Amino acid sequence: MNVGIFTDTYFPQVSGVATSIQTLRNDLERKGNTVYIFTTTDPHVAKNTIEPNIFRLGSIPFISFTDRRIAYRGMFHALKLAKELDLDIVHTQTEFSLGLIGKFVAHNLKIPCVHTYHTMYEDYLHYVLNGHLLKPYHVKQMSKLFVSGMSGIVAPSTRVYDTLRGYGIKTPMEIIPTGVDLSEYTRPVDTVALRKKLHLTLNQPILLTLSRVANEKKIEILIQNMPLLLKYYPNLVLLVVGDGPDMDDLVLQVQELKVARNVIFVGEVEHDQISPYYHLADLFVSASDTESQGLTFIEALAAGLKCVVRSSPYTDELFDDPSLGVTYSHPEDYAGLVLQYLQHQGAFDEIQHRQKKLYSISSDYFGDQILEFYQDAYKYFLRKKLANEPLKDGQYYDD
Repeated sequence: MNVGIFTDTYFPQVSGVATSIQTLRNDLERKGNTVYIFTTTDPHVAKNTIEPNIFRLGSIPFISFTDRRIAYRGMFHALKLAKELDLDIVHTQTEFSLGLIGKFVAHNLKIPCVHTYHTMYEDYLHYVLNGHLLKPYHVKQMSKLFVSGMSGIVAPSTRVYDTLRGYGIKTPMEIIPTGVDLSEYTRPVDTVALRKKLHLTLNQPILLTLSRVANEKKIEILIQNMPLLLKYYPNLVLLVVGDGPDMDDLVLQVQELKVARNVIFVGEVEHDQISPYYHLADLFVSASDTESQGLTFIEALAAGLKCVVRSSPYTDELFDDPSLGVTYSHPEDYAGLVLQYLQHQGAFDEIQHRQKKLYSISSDYFGDQILEFYQDAYKYFLRKKLANEPLKDGQYYDD
């Protein structure tokens, strides 16, 4: 199968969406398919760089998200390329520029177009004129308009599925969580060099959080709890891996709380270099309540880390056993759960449950589900084309 993936976000940009697409591409190609990535230009990729099966369209920084890009041209060039590549299906991964181009390409080639809905935009409205311009109603209308005519939607979590159904979207939809390549995180890793680089002692307990350093990630809650945790573990360290617009505010908070020796801002790390950080840590922690799929959570799980993260429909479903991690609804409960794991290491190990969970989050299982989804979407596309009218609920699955 020739698959065209259309996305505004791809490597070298660091994001969960880019990682999800890379994981999908690798697994689909391993199973004999050909995947073509249509994405934006990037200032970190030289103009003449040869990237097999990756096509970059002219772009500019996105409003309020200057580390993200949006294409401003290339629609007809993309269509010409797609014809030459003989695409069987278009899979859009954004509701903006490349997503619209993907829909245009699929419509003109008369092939199915499916979509993965990655971002819960209602959690990010504050980025646009402090929330005064766009409201949840606008998100609902935009989402309904974009997915109209699609042959299927991938919801990475139950939260996304329920939200889209709540918008009144009737397009066939499947919940398919993004998987990870377990081999990247389960292979033995020598963390000695990294520990030296970060000036950490051999037995120093380490908390890890890894995300974009931005308001919605609520990293300030993790830092706010450090003085309390240090009363029990004076040499405890919180590693903050990532970069973003709130870095200066967090550095100031660390200085005001006088915990600069115990909070290390690592900065952005290339994805293929991230595994040692997971293996170095004792716990993965997060205060974000906006995650729709949380790739860092399942990467931590794959590396054998237990997690203490904010409660949400997604995280409550993922961390359904203490051998994997726990969730909390109120920030004041965070420190107690961290201490519980630090003080009783090894007390919550349940190998069988972890192995079952690892398979469910593997890239192999993820790829199989997506391929099955493509087949169902193609059936729906053909039936809708032959019927020349919307199909009723249930017809999507009928043979």
